[in-house]
Formats: sequence, C-alpha cells, structure tokens
Amino acid sequence: MDAAAGPAVQGNFTRERIDGLAGGLAVLIDELAHGVLVASTKGEVLHANQAARTELSRREILGLNEGRLQTIDARQERDLTQALAKAESGRRSLVLLRCGARGRMSIAVVPLRSERPAVTPHVALVLSRTSVCDPLMLCFFARTHGLTPAEEQVLAVLCQGHSTPEAAVQLDVAVSTIRSHVRSLCAKTQSHGVRELVGLVAVLPPLGAARLLDPMH
Repeated sequence: MDAAAGPAVQGNFTRERIDGLAGGLAVLIDELAHGVLVASTKGEVLHANQAARTELSRREILGLNEGRLQTIDARQERDLTQALAKAESGRRSLVLLRCGARGRMSIAVVPLRSERPAVTPHVALVLSRTSVCDPLMLCFFARTHGLTPAEEQVLAVLCQGHSTPEAAVQLDVAVSTIRSHVRSLCAKTQSHGVRELVGLVAVLPPLGAARLLDPMH
C-alpha cells in the first residue's frame, strides 16, 4: 500500500497508536514506586521518573554530576561503572550499594536493545523501593479491607520492620492495644499473624505516591 494512502503502520499499530502508547507508558512509569532511569552506557541520564528524581535529590546514595549518574560514596563508583559497561555488551547486572543513613540500595541494570544498529545503546536502571509499604498502596489496601485509621497506622509501623513492642513505643500506646489491632487486622485481611499480614502488603503493585491525591474508588 502506498505510504500516502494512510498512516504509517508497524505490525498492528498505526503511528498514532504507537505515539499514544509511548505517552501512556511515560505516565505509567512515573506512577511506579520504584525509581526508573534511562541512561547512556556512560551514565548520562536521559530520563528519570518521579521516584528516581526524588532519590537523586536526596543525594544519600545516588546523585548527578553534570547530568551523569554517580554514587555518593566514591568507593562504589566502580561497581556502577562496571555494570554500565556490561550493559553495553548486552549483559544485565545487579548493583548493591551501601551508604549513609539509608543503609543500602539495589539497582537492576538492564540493556535496552534497539532494532536499529546505528542507534546508541541505552540502559534502564531500576532502583529498589525505599520501603515495603508505599503510602498510596497502603491507603488502597486499608480502604479495600475496611481498616480503621488506627489499624492502618499500626500496619504501616509493622511494615517498617518493627516488632509489636517496638510498634507500641513508636505509637506511644500499650502493647495490648497493638495486639488488639493486630488481631483485628488479621481477621479483616484473613491472614494468620504479622508475617503474613506484612507479606500481603509487600506484594502489592509497586505504585508510589505520585498521585496520592487522585480519587480512589
């Protein structure tokens, strides 16, 4: 078919649909609780979603230097550089970084292959989440299961890795009060103990708080 007879088609998708999907994917990536960056194999950042921009602004583990990704602890810069070099040859890596009050971060470094050989290869860097419990999904979870504000608060503290006595100290209540909330939480979520309860939250879809004020149904 003559190109002038209609829009360019790739597979079953018109150019308009491809452009629309690309825009939708950009919005979706910005919603993720995981930081996601696209960079060159030299570490030059081309795109960063909201979670990644927040992480970079903290400058606790990762930062930018003239648009180039770098570790704050210079001793770990080699690990990141080696992972980017592996990506240039088509290999994936997992980089484990430790620094400062945050403690640690893991980064999956994934080569983004192009069907066009002339195109400069890019790399996706997917950052680990900063916590098991993201505010947006905990809010969804609480509403779905009919949790009270107090139960949601207790669950949030438990998801931070605190024990029942530690949660009582954090919230300045009696241990018996925390245990009462835990029993109610388990009954409402049909779980059997704190470990399973926290596990339910840990495997929720990784959406962040980018749209925390959006209507929830």
